[in-house]
Amino acid sequence: MRQLDRSSAEFTDMKRLPLEPQVHADFEPARPAVSTTHYLLVIWRHKWRIAGFVATCVLLSYLIASRLTPVYEATATIDVDFRVPAGVVGQEASQAPPSEDADAFLATQSELIQSDAVLRPVAQKFNLLEEEKQLAKLPAERARRKSDAPVYLNNLKIDRPVNTYLLEINYRSTDPQLAADVANAIARSYLDHTFEIRLQSSTALAAFMEKQLDELRAKMERSDLALAKFEQELNVINPEDKTNILSSRLLQLNTEFTNAQGDRVRKEAAYKSLQSGSIAAAEVSGQGEELYRLQDRVNQAKQHLASVASIYGPAHQEYRKAANDLAEVQRQFEEMRRSVADRVETDYKQALTREQMLGKAVAETKAEYDQLNAHSFQYQQLKREAETNKALYSDLERRIKEAGINAGFQNSSIRIADLARPPDAPVFPRKRLYVLLAFMGSLVLAVSAAVLADVLDNTIRDPEQAAHALDTSVLGTLPVVKEMRRLLNPGSRTPAESNGENPAARGGIALALPGGSTPARRTSLHRKHVLYPASGRYEGISSYEEAVRTLRNAILLPDFDRNMRSLLVTSAMPAEGKSTCIIHLAIAHAEQGKRTLIIDADLRRPSIHKKLGLDGSVGLSNALLGELDWKETVFHTDDWPGLDVLPAGTASRRASDLIGSMMIDILDEAEKEYDLILVDAPPLLGFAETMQVATAVDGVVVMARAGQTSRRAVGSVLATLKRLRANVIGLVLNEVDKNSTGGYYYYHGDYRKYYSQAPEQAS
Repeated sequence: MRQLDRSSAEFTDMKRLPLEPQVHADFEPARPAVSTTHYLLVIWRHKWRIAGFVATCVLLSYLIASRLTPVYEATATIDVDFRVPAGVVGQEASQAPPSEDADAFLATQSELIQSDAVLRPVAQKFNLLEEEKQLAKLPAERARRKSDAPVYLNNLKIDRPVNTYLLEINYRSTDPQLAADVANAIARSYLDHTFEIRLQSSTALAAFMEKQLDELRAKMERSDLALAKFEQELNVINPEDKTNILSSRLLQLNTEFTNAQGDRVRKEAAYKSLQSGSIAAAEVSGQGEELYRLQDRVNQAKQHLASVASIYGPAHQEYRKAANDLAEVQRQFEEMRRSVADRVETDYKQALTREQMLGKAVAETKAEYDQLNAHSFQYQQLKREAETNKALYSDLERRIKEAGINAGFQNSSIRIADLARPPDAPVFPRKRLYVLLAFMGSLVLAVSAAVLADVLDNTIRDPEQAAHALDTSVLGTLPVVKEMRRLLNPGSRTPAESNGENPAARGGIALALPGGSTPARRTSLHRKHVLYPASGRYEGISSYEEAVRTLRNAILLPDFDRNMRSLLVTSAMPAEGKSTCIIHLAIAHAEQGKRTLIIDADLRRPSIHKKLGLDGSVGLSNALLGELDWKETVFHTDDWPGLDVLPAGTASRRASDLIGSMMIDILDEAEKEYDLILVDAPPLLGFAETMQVATAVDGVVVMARAGQTSRRAVGSVLATLKRLRANVIGLVLNEVDKNSTGGYYYYHGDYRKYYSQAPEQAS
């Protein structure tokens, strides 16, 4: 047998190999469809953390609220009545603010309550700046400037109840009596300030109106004097009356003048007709009637003369008498005609004279009317100015009197409706509210954090999620067993092994000579060393063993027809629990009377021999290097006659390079003697020998730790195996907590009940 030790340099080079998996960047596992039940399970999984966080927050809020100084709030209510008039007399007595300005008016009053003029007297009376610690820790100069600045009270709040005309003055203090006194003092200061503002406004208005009144009085006197002087110059009291008289006279003269013109025209026509000698014209005149009668007498006298002449001769007396009568009548006719002509001429001349006189009178009257009318416009202007000044003076004098009366009237439209009283219960801190808010807020925060952590968690948590995300079948799940960690680790070896003592030297390993020539190894592995802890608490181990048996059936039964003989158990990352699973899976298979072989092909960090307490100095690496035949390095067990172990041997980089070419031969030879060969190998990602072993075995099982292994890493392993055309049987989830899956697949309580008599049966 050749020396199995290797140089320290070679071992150091081997340690430099990458142990972290290299995940394929192009692989992105599918996002599983998340249901509401899943989030409920997440909350249930973190229920104790959530309950602890909520309880802590509630307790802290209660303790903090209990240590806070109680603060009391007193409220004084002010009523604003828009129906009360602003004054006693005048327009202010009948006017009220319009309803649409109510909001603006109340907002103005709210700001007025918080003004410096209202708050300063109250702050000085009760030393509120010191009470509110506004001047605390301030230099003297800055404190003085702070005192001179507009007063603002931090504990004062003005509220207006909805749909009301009320203003509530709220003040908070640690002293309930002080809170009530300050609220009432602010309300009274506000009322006094409102009355003072009205009084000052009325006084200023009265002073201004009195000054204007003096100026208006002088202006009124000047306008009256100018009007009187103008009347004196016109020598009339009221030019309007004289204008009316002249207007009537001018109208009358115009009428008479028009008639005179018509009469003159008519008489002038008669006069000119008589001058032509026309008898008819004379007859048409005003004296034409007498002339017409004389003409009839002349005609009768001529007829009589003609009649007499027909009877008597010229010498006859009757004839002469008739001739004399005719001559007399004709003489009278001629005299009458001359008299009519004279009268017509006289009438014409009279009508002409009258027309001329009336025309002159009309012209004079019109000129006087025009002159008076021009003076009347100026008179009206002076009169209106005088009357306007008198009206303004009278109105201003009346307003001054009204303002003086209303200034002494304290308006009752703003009044104190309810005085503040010392409260009996503080408004701060509100312990119940704070505790409730802390409970609700911490609960929402804790649940949100749990859900967010679950959303951001990229690991595999439960079988259902793994099946959806990785599109693969989940063969089974292995529960969390704390006792297993204490048992299957280097610290669980016997004291002799821990001191470097060879178990064979004390009978722990018995040498046999198969065939009578080749040295073989046999060890006594007790069930309790592998399955049960020394403390006797076996419940977790029992559930683990039952899960392993279930996994065994899930792997082997579906491939019964194919007669699977070799199986590789690998993972994406180290410490996934594949070695422990292989050991228990091999034991479960050996218990059925099947010959089973464990091959530790993890030449980087072998662990099978450590977990089983075997000597790992000789193993697979020696067979790969040609130093020994692989059968010579196999350990045979006494408690499980069908279980053999081929350790990894001394770690060697050169041996790991040869595993691909020789593993097929070893498996072919082993399959002739064993029903099942379980191969342990390094994590697949980043190590070439694992890929070579995967192509040599009949099937590959990938292990992942629930809640720790990344879905992307496992998906990269599955993608690599698919690319190598390896027979991937499925995925196994290790260290699945019943709280992490909500009891999915596992019923730990049933296992514990079922194995309640395990110690007696085992003994």
